[in-house]
Amino acid sequence: MPRIIGIDIPNKKRLVISLTYLYGVGSHVSKEIIKKLNLNPDMHAEQLTEENIAQISVLLQNDFVVEGDLRRKVQNDIKRLISIGSYRGTRHRVGLPVRGQQTQTNTRTRKGKKKTISNKKK
Repeated sequence: MPRIIGIDIPNKKRLVISLTYLYGVGSHVSKEIIKKLNLNPDMHAEQLTEENIAQISVLLQNDFVVEGDLRRKVQNDIKRLISIGSYRGTRHRVGLPVRGQQTQTNTRTRKGKKKTISNKKK
């Protein structure tokens, strides 16, 4: 299993797909990386050489915000929203949907860890 920025990417999948296992790398960014490094998008991740892995790691660290840095940035943004007392921040604090979803009937789909909801008494 090739290891890129501390994450094992799957061997048996195409390179375009296996790069998306990195946090912050979607299909578009994956295709962009492959194009910049002139790699074959249809080759499997197990066919990568050490040199290719090093090139991908350097490119990700220099040009993109991924993995730990991106997670830290998102958490800091949420903490900032909570500290300034914005509507979105209060929704984050309470654990309710942030982006305007219906809550009268569908708030069983809470953010974060699963919380059990008791039945109504008749």
